[in-house]
Amino acid sequence: MVPRDSGLVTRRELLAGGVGLGTLALAGLLGAEEERRTDPLAPRRPHFSAKAKRVLHIFANGGPSQVDTFDPKPMLARYEGKPLPKELHRMTQNKTGNALASPFKFPKCGRSGIEISEIFPRLSECADDLCVIRSMHADFPFHDLSIRLMNCGENRQVRPSLGSWTTYGLGTERRDLPGFVVLSPGYPVQGPENWRSAFLPGIYQGTHINPENPVPDLIRHLKSADLPAGERRRQLDLLLELNRRYQERREEDALIEARIQTFELAYRMQAGVLDAFDVSKEPEAIRTLYGPGIQGRQLLMARRLLERGVRFVQIFHGHQQPWDTHGDNAGGHKKLAQASDPAYAALLRDLKQRGLLEDTLVLWGGEFGRTPTSEGANGRDHNHWGFSVWMAGGGVKGGTVHGATDDFGFAAVDKPVHVHDLHATILHLLGFDHEKLTYRYAGRDFRLTDVRGQVVKEVLA
Repeated sequence: MVPRDSGLVTRRELLAGGVGLGTLALAGLLGAEEERRTDPLAPRRPHFSAKAKRVLHIFANGGPSQVDTFDPKPMLARYEGKPLPKELHRMTQNKTGNALASPFKFPKCGRSGIEISEIFPRLSECADDLCVIRSMHADFPFHDLSIRLMNCGENRQVRPSLGSWTTYGLGTERRDLPGFVVLSPGYPVQGPENWRSAFLPGIYQGTHINPENPVPDLIRHLKSADLPAGERRRQLDLLLELNRRYQERREEDALIEARIQTFELAYRMQAGVLDAFDVSKEPEAIRTLYGPGIQGRQLLMARRLLERGVRFVQIFHGHQQPWDTHGDNAGGHKKLAQASDPAYAALLRDLKQRGLLEDTLVLWGGEFGRTPTSEGANGRDHNHWGFSVWMAGGGVKGGTVHGATDDFGFAAVDKPVHVHDLHATILHLLGFDHEKLTYRYAGRDFRLTDVRGQVVKEVLA
């Protein structure tokens, strides 16, 4: 509330005088939270100078095996078929067996000499752009809990996703596209919980797109078959006026502005949003570089969205065949890597040559890793004690490896990085103090990193 003797004009008085909220926001006469309510997608400055302006999160659904991808463990070959030392026994989802060595070689790649599995030959050529964190750890060996933690910073309750927090903090650079786009063939595990805004205004929720659909059908009901454009605009103006009248009487209703902005965004999207998803407009050489599969299509769409100002793009890989290799771990990983490896390398090179990698943060990883021991004959169980992710661009130190697991790849032992630490680091690269990017709900201030998290300064360029 504004004190009566302050000499300031209240928001309601300005509205009564016919001054629009958008005008006030542009004039800088509204506070940060007030501006979020009046124009929630407007570009905003972070807490401090940022290295990254946008994020691409490639979520490897199911939990890739660290000892078959980015964390070589020669000791497993010595113990092949034998029990691991008792002190290494850890809680996993199922009972696991003896040591299972990786069948893949790990050549040293690039000038930095990072050891990367041979199943990623093209990505290995970009080793000097990668920052591999080998000491990740989470809380539980269960998909639903760990997926929610990696995407939303909370195991048990539905909370705003990383993409929602990002668009809440930064807004978006493009007003005819969503600020947060999710590219996934169908719904992955838990579906919309991975990209929902929860108690944040609904305008910050991710927009799900199935990249397998033809371009005209990517967004259903985007255009009305019954009304011409002029009639749709008049219809929306009437709805806007009714909502504004409601808003003036109920200033405490934060949802109404999100509803208004959602209608406006949907109308703006009719003008040419589908062009951003149309990869057929790319030169043939670029399409060949990314490859013909769904991963190449997803990543090429993502690049087109990022360069058009979308703030956060998330790609789900492994929905139909996840990295959850309880059986035939080696065969499953080889197949998944072959389908995605060319596209990963193409993305990094494409972003780099366009000058986008410098301020675009790319993150790859799953919800946890897999055990260095066998499940059944040749599978691996879930393992949250230690796993790997990699980042590139956006202010991270390329050509580096951070942390380590034990000699067998079971648990993080050197410079461990919890998921909260990873989130704190991502927000730092975006220019935010993760303890100060908060939202008041149900009587307290919530944040992405819950009540803990440390920025991993060693990975910063």
